[in-house]
Amino acid sequence: MRFRATLGKAALLSFALVLASFAASYAKTSQDYSFKIHNNTKHRITKVLVSEDGKKWGQFDIGDGIAAGDTEEMVWDKSTNGESCHQWFKAVFDNGEDSEAVKFDFCEKGLVLEFE
Repeated sequence: MRFRATLGKAALLSFALVLASFAASYAKTSQDYSFKIHNNTKHRITKVLVSEDGKKWGQFDIGDGIAAGDTEEMVWDKSTNGESCHQWFKAVFDNGEDSEAVKFDFCEKGLVLEFE
């Protein structure tokens, strides 16, 4: 009888751990906000800047940049989760020029920003 009780507790604990791992996995993916950038220009994008108020700008880490013709996925840092979905956005190109600042709803699913 004691063996069955122990086996039952172990099975219940295993089931709970499996459920917890699925919940943690789901929570992680549901909190990762992302969008895509398509560079349809002749110049490499060297910086991607965002601002909630259009005055103070933050920067995405885009490594070596986004080459002409390429599309890259950007993921928001979790520290921005409390900010508004509506953010100002602009790019800086390898020729030193900035794109015009434009406001987007970054909570929109499947958002692709395209530079021409």
